[in-house]
Amino acid sequence: MYFGGLDRMDNYIAYQPIISTKKQKTVAYELIYRQDSGSLYNQDDRGAASTIVSFLNQLEGSSFLGGRDVLLTFTPNLLLKNIPDIFDVKKLIVQIEDNVLIHPQTLEILHQYKKRGYRMALVGFTFNNRNLDILPHIDYLKVNFEQLDDSAREAKNIISLAQNLNKKTIAYNVNSPEARGKALALGFDYIQGESVADMLRGKTYKMEKLNSVFYQLLSEISRPQPEFDRIEKLVSMDVNLTYSLLKMVNSAYFALPNRIKEVRQALTILGLSQLRQWIYLLSFVPDAGFSEELIKTSFLRAIFCQKLSGFIPSFPLSSDEAYLLGMFSTLDVLLDVPQEEAVKQLPLSDELKAGLTGAPGQCSELLNLCVAYEKGHWTKMGRFAQNLGVPTHIIAKEYFDSIEYVNGIWSSIIRHK
Repeated sequence: MYFGGLDRMDNYIAYQPIISTKKQKTVAYELIYRQDSGSLYNQDDRGAASTIVSFLNQLEGSSFLGGRDVLLTFTPNLLLKNIPDIFDVKKLIVQIEDNVLIHPQTLEILHQYKKRGYRMALVGFTFNNRNLDILPHIDYLKVNFEQLDDSAREAKNIISLAQNLNKKTIAYNVNSPEARGKALALGFDYIQGESVADMLRGKTYKMEKLNSVFYQLLSEISRPQPEFDRIEKLVSMDVNLTYSLLKMVNSAYFALPNRIKEVRQALTILGLSQLRQWIYLLSFVPDAGFSEELIKTSFLRAIFCQKLSGFIPSFPLSSDEAYLLGMFSTLDVLLDVPQEEAVKQLPLSDELKAGLTGAPGQCSELLNLCVAYEKGHWTKMGRFAQNLGVPTHIIAKEYFDSIEYVNGIWSSIIRHK
């Protein structure tokens, strides 16, 4: 299945989580859109809106977005044509950039949208007359974290202004744990960055790094011929793993007539192949902050890598290994150790280890392609696709097919954990 408008060549949509610094949970997503060789500002506006609406409709009712709000940047033309009215006013946050403000009808347009109940976000807020003139219509002030000086004086002033006017602040381009710590210290309400994984340390299943039962389980299921008894013993040693496994097999996904109560029985139903694919689900702890985004990211990368690997001539990994390439790409975050250390002791092929640690070659380029798409780095993505021989016109469809799979797993298993 493809999303409306995504059957045309080189149409791409990615999403980026926006995280509450107070709740330490994802509260919204920004959709990043690209069509043909340009951005949202260089295309047929109504066609762009149609594509994104199809995307949102496809996800409606699933738990992938979890009922969260969506931020989407609108051009002057889209605003004048009332395109935001296509969306649910309760879920959409209309995002505008500075170039919208030079339009002579800007204030009136924003006033009309506010009257209709839309919330507004201004990207790249600074203290200039254009930005200050529209403040009464703005609910969220987005500050480019990469452009702050060492003193962050302007950011402090913006946060103070927002607090006095009962508005919220979003720091974007928060792309490292260090930047996240600084954004938290400054007092931003929300943070947004390219790499969710870099913001997840310490928020996942509690493990003692490489000595954990979970890591031993990862190692065992990564073997060409895993030992069933060994897996049963490892799961039974950890109450959290046992609980997660039993909740998984008793979920709506399997729809079993009788409740499963034993680890061995649960493993038999799940099967080693599916356990290998879903191993990260056992690490998911409901309401554990950022862990939800980490698991989703891992799953999506796994399916995406696996699908795209089939288009690469003479790719050195099997389909199952390509899946692990995406899944284990966040292993350093899950274990809170360097990736080289995380994969060194796992019984993986040299090619897979090379891909996971960034060594030059097709494996690392495939992972880089998937991550570039995830971040909305379209030029980089195109370069990696060209190097690998992956047709660019199939990438968006494979991405959304991957989302569909994750949707099904998330809604039928995680929802009931």
